[in-house]
Amino acid sequence: MVTPVASTDQPDLPVGTALLEGAGGVQLAASRFEAAGGMTAGAGVVFAHGFGQTRGAWLRPGRAMAAAGYPGLSYDARGHGQSQRNPANLAYLPGQFADDLISVAGDQPQPPVLVGASMGGLFGLVAEARWPGLFRALVLVDVTPRWEPAGMQRILAFMTAFPQGFDSLDHAGDTIAAYLPHRRQRKSGAELAELLRQGDDKRWRWHWDPRLIADMATGMEGHQAQLAEAASAVRCPVLLISGGRSDLVSASTVREFEDLVPHARHVQLPHATHMLAGDDNDAFTATVLEYLDELAGDHADPVGTRQHAAANTDHLDTTDPASGAPQ
Repeated sequence: MVTPVASTDQPDLPVGTALLEGAGGVQLAASRFEAAGGMTAGAGVVFAHGFGQTRGAWLRPGRAMAAAGYPGLSYDARGHGQSQRNPANLAYLPGQFADDLISVAGDQPQPPVLVGASMGGLFGLVAEARWPGLFRALVLVDVTPRWEPAGMQRILAFMTAFPQGFDSLDHAGDTIAAYLPHRRQRKSGAELAELLRQGDDKRWRWHWDPRLIADMATGMEGHQAQLAEAASAVRCPVLLISGGRSDLVSASTVREFEDLVPHARHVQLPHATHMLAGDDNDAFTATVLEYLDELAGDHADPVGTRQHAAANTDHLDTTDPASGAPQ
C-alpha cells in the first residue's frame, strides 16, 4: 500500500514522499516518477538501490525514464535513508530485504521492470526466484551472484572507516572525494547533508543503520551459493549492465553469471566503476531505455524523442530525496 505523506504529519519527510508497507509492516520511504500526461510506453519501473545508498541514487535516471513514458518508483531499503530501521531486538537478515521487494513490486498494478544496483539487484534475483513472474524483467546494475572479494573489502573499509562520524560536512566531503577520485565534481553542502545525519553530539554520521554492517555486509559471501541458485531459477528477461572499471564485477564473475542465466544479456560501460549510474548516467540511462523499448515492442528507438524527453523533466516529480551514498 502506498500512502502519501503530508509534511504536517511527518515533519522529517519531505513533501511528496510516500510511505510503502514492507514485510512485517516496516515503513519504507519512497518517491514516484510520473509519466508525462499519464501516457505510458510500457511497464513501470521499480528502482532498488545498493547497500548504503538511498532512493536518491535514482533521481536522474528515474526522471528521464518517466519522461520517456516509463513511470517509476524508488524507495529507501529498510535501515537506509528515511525508511524505518529494525528495532534493537531484530537483526537485519537478507530475507527481509527480499520480502520488502516482493511487497513493493507485488503492490504494483502490473509486473514492473526492476532496476537493481548491487544489493538491490541481488535481492531482485531472490524475489523473482521465489515469486516467478513478479517482474516483467530484471536490470542488474554491476552485480553478480559471486563478486570479487577485493572490491567488497574496499567498499566495507570505506563504510566503516569513521565509526564516530565526521566533525563537519567538509570532513565528510574530503573523505568522499578521496574515495571517488575520478569524480570531477565535489558534493555540495546540501548534498552532503542528505547523506549524513547530525547527532546530539554534533557529529555527522551516515544515514544508514550501523548495525547493517555486522548483520548483513560482513557475512554476505556465505550466501553466494544461494544467490547463484536463485539466479539459475530466473526465467524472466535479464539485462546485466557492468562497469568496465568495476572492482566488484569482473569478466570471470560475468561468465559465471551467464552460465547460470544463459538467456541474460550483458552490456558493459567501459568507463564506469561499480558506481555505474553515477559515473556515466547518460550512457546508463540510454542503455536501460533501449532495453525498456525492446520490452515494450518499440524497436524503432526514436532518438529525437529520447533527447527531448531527457531535456524536459521540469514537469515531473522534482522532490530531491536523500542522495545515494558513495559505496
